[in-house]
Amino acid sequence: MKKKTKIGIIQHGCAKNLVDTELMLGMLEKAGYQTTLDVEDNDVKTVIINTCSFICDAEKESVESIFNMIVLGKKIIVTGCLPQKHKHELQKLLGEVSGFIGTCDIRDIVKAVESDSFYSVSENPCYIYPEDVERAQITVGSSSYIKIADGCNYSCGYCVIPALRGKYKSRKIEDIVKEAKNLAKKGVAEIVLIAQDTTSYGIDLYKKPSLDKLLEELNKIDDIEWIRVLYAYPTNFTQGLINAYKNFDKVVKYIDIPLQHSHPEVLKRMRRPVVDQEELIKKLRKEIPNVIIRTTFIVGYPGETEEEFEHLYNFVKDMKFDRLGVFEYSREKNTYSYSLKPQISVKIKHQRKNKILKLQKQISKENNLNFISKRIQCIIEEVHNDGTAIGRSYADAPEVDGLVYIRTNEYLTPAQIVEVKVIGADSYDLVAKL
Repeated sequence: MKKKTKIGIIQHGCAKNLVDTELMLGMLEKAGYQTTLDVEDNDVKTVIINTCSFICDAEKESVESIFNMIVLGKKIIVTGCLPQKHKHELQKLLGEVSGFIGTCDIRDIVKAVESDSFYSVSENPCYIYPEDVERAQITVGSSSYIKIADGCNYSCGYCVIPALRGKYKSRKIEDIVKEAKNLAKKGVAEIVLIAQDTTSYGIDLYKKPSLDKLLEELNKIDDIEWIRVLYAYPTNFTQGLINAYKNFDKVVKYIDIPLQHSHPEVLKRMRRPVVDQEELIKKLRKEIPNVIIRTTFIVGYPGETEEEFEHLYNFVKDMKFDRLGVFEYSREKNTYSYSLKPQISVKIKHQRKNKILKLQKQISKENNLNFISKRIQCIIEEVHNDGTAIGRSYADAPEVDGLVYIRTNEYLTPAQIVEVKVIGADSYDLVAKL
């Protein structure tokens, strides 16, 4: 295959998967290839599909992309979670696919592109971040993700991640700081730290949770304005980490802490640690002024009784989370929960999800109304010609939370951070003026 050939890319899944996609694109561009998101371009003969296999619906989306590219007659390389989960079985089912690369084998992407038939899927995945590779970012704007670790040492009953990604592997502080500085040079104002579990960062390298130490070093980077942390597992939320949120001015007071359920018995069946969640939330709110807390819950986990669900509903009602997501339990093979009984019907799972979302919509509106007349910092995402701009406040993570619609006559630029006064609110978004 001649160099400068165009390679198409289709990205599925989470922000962690996005980073892997960008790393593969970086390897391809270093090898002399052009890359594009326009997979229907006639000049694109080869398409890489980075897949997600966390739940059934995600798998369906990935498979649909594969079949769409088969119809278009493209050479297809399937990477990521789907081949890692199904290995040679997927290879047998998809004879039209030229290459398969697992979650921890992305260094082989150039070999796959240059081969007629290629298979590289580790039987025992162990993710090692390729520090010598510069990501070719699909989205370069006001914010950018940084993967600080991968893999997971927990064994949650519903989750396939440990089987797909292996044991927890942290990156060195100096490598993460170097990447953050490079992003700052590109004009990124906000870095978003991600991992399967960010609060376990450093346990494997430094023998103790070290996210607070990482935040201390990142806070020293001049051109980075905001540092946001996602996926903070509740177990390792140390006092040192709380102090980092309090004391480091660039660390936004936004805590994304997936709790998954409130009832102790459900948490035990989920193989989640049973911690005093109410005490933790109250402590965070007491010690970190104006903190925003986001969480996620799973409804319809096997055996979830009406009483256990009501416990969750009342917990949400009492805690009044600023941001909240709800997922219906997805039954996945090779997980502990797959064989648990009784399984909850789709109808009941849907009803329970909607009931909590309806409650949270009202809570969110009340929380947002409290912003009216207050001055807040916003990072600019888009600027329009009609005197308006779209931004995000510190209370809103990219892609998952709300927006701030800003009225202004001044010239603004993406990634700029400005102070605005809030003049309106609904359940999810704010209206403000400069």
